[in-house]
Amino acid sequence: MSIGNDYPRFTLEERLTPEQNEFFDTYGFLHFRGFIDAAQVQALIQASLEVQAKWVEQKVEKVYGVPIKYGKDLDGRPIVQRFAFANLHSQVLAQFLTEPRFKTLFPLVGAPDTRVGADEKDGMVINHYVNGPDSAYSRLGWHTDGLRDIFLGSRLNPLLNVGVHLSTLGIEHGGLRIIPGTHRQKLSQFLFRKRYFLDHDADPEELAIVPTAGDLTVHDGRLWHRVAQSQVVGEASRRRVIYIPVISGKYAPKDGLSPTPLYQRFAGLVK
Repeated sequence: MSIGNDYPRFTLEERLTPEQNEFFDTYGFLHFRGFIDAAQVQALIQASLEVQAKWVEQKVEKVYGVPIKYGKDLDGRPIVQRFAFANLHSQVLAQFLTEPRFKTLFPLVGAPDTRVGADEKDGMVINHYVNGPDSAYSRLGWHTDGLRDIFLGSRLNPLLNVGVHLSTLGIEHGGLRIIPGTHRQKLSQFLFRKRYFLDHDADPEELAIVPTAGDLTVHDGRLWHRVAQSQVVGEASRRRVIYIPVISGKYAPKDGLSPTPLYQRFAGLVK
């Protein structure tokens, strides 16, 4: 799929436009400007810091079976670098999941039981990347979000990964890279096009998603993507993004007794 980094940025209104639907069908992603304002961005960051303080103090290792990824900040203090089910530990974050505009994206799934996965998959995930000497989470290798369904022995249900970006980035800051159009690939390519989480090299067909704080992106769960490491270090490399699963299929909530899926055990071993 031929498309450059000057791809169109849209505005999310009460319903998706024919142009937006066609773009998503062709390329597997959409980018919306100004989904939330600067005050909302700061409120979400503050909520994540409050959850972080609690988890660090309580030494929380997993939430509903999903490992919490810790690292160290630039000053050496422990931080959470990947939150799972953050919405279950903050009223502010839980309330954000009820934002009615998320439902505007539901037609992209095309199923009557489409929903926000507040207590399914990994719930609300917050990624906090910083490129420092003791960071444990500065990049993520090539993968698709739909892999978990295969590992769990279920059919590949439609899935959207909705990103709410809390940092303004340039290409030099790393961040989300996608291969447009790979949501239409054959199953063999879905499984074997890349080595899941192990491959980090840039792909000739990849596209850099370069957001402004407050933007929203959405990509199809079958789309190949990675998180590139920042080319700058220190405070300038810090970036935060919230990911929210929009899903369909059989309701599969997790709880405190949920086991850690194999693919997440594997992902925890690679950087």
